[in-house]
Amino acid sequence: MDVQVINSDLIRGNIDPIILSVLIPSDNYGYGIIKEIYRKSGEQFELKEPTLYSSLKRLEKSGYVESYWGEETQGGRRKYYRISSQGREVYQLQVQAWHAAKTLIDCMIATGEEGDE
Repeated sequence: MDVQVINSDLIRGNIDPIILSVLIPSDNYGYGIIKEIYRKSGEQFELKEPTLYSSLKRLEKSGYVESYWGEETQGGRRKYYRISSQGREVYQLQVQAWHAAKTLIDCMIATGEEGDE
């Protein structure tokens, strides 16, 4: 099975906290978020635009992010996104849930053979 397919399947359920993690240090716009996720993944995962914008719409509707129009003087105007205080709290909860799930999955898939962690 292709590693990229595996990564996409495992990552799909965690897109929201991944996006929120990009917005914690600073506001960003759509393409900038995609580039930052690609960079953070070691250029192994590329988030597709439809997935990004459906997630941003859901996050905004939930009150976890807010959007505003940038003040660019050249080119098209960019819509920027910032994480809200509620979004920061939800992000922390999602990170805790991820660590708990990862620990549980590690226990369940370990076979006890030499080389398993």
